[in-house]
Amino acid sequence: MPRTARADRVDRAALLDFLRPRHRAVLLTRRREGVQLSPVTFGVDGEGRVVVSTYPQRAKARNARRDPAVSLCVLSEDFDDPWVQVDGCAEVLDLPEALEPLVEYFRSISGEHPDWAEYRAAMVRQGKALLRITIEAWGPVATGGFPPELAGD
Repeated sequence: MPRTARADRVDRAALLDFLRPRHRAVLLTRRREGVQLSPVTFGVDGEGRVVVSTYPQRAKARNARRDPAVSLCVLSEDFDDPWVQVDGCAEVLDLPEALEPLVEYFRSISGEHPDWAEYRAAMVRQGKALLRITIEAWGPVATGGFPPELAGD
């Protein structure tokens, strides 16, 4: 039997429940002319914001500083599984302000690090930054497939 497409509207709590176990997304930022799409690994912080580790010189960070309106297409592990579009307002945190949020980013994806001092030192050595996205809107959690009226064929 063919799979039926779904588009489930969810509240913020259900959205966060959907986002937390997923860590792959395509981030859309706006460059001066057009858009920039970047595949990213993301987490969800304790305040329910999407967090992405990056470098300050990357296009996504430069673009978000200039225009903080961003969108993400959050994907499941399997390409045909559910996804959602999330829209929000990004801020770019640089070191030293980014250091503890980078720790929270790591925890949200991988849990505890075996040596937090080593991790912090690596983030400083690498000059990392953090995109922190406050979620403002989102679409339905969608799954591809046949339109319901054709699924029975």
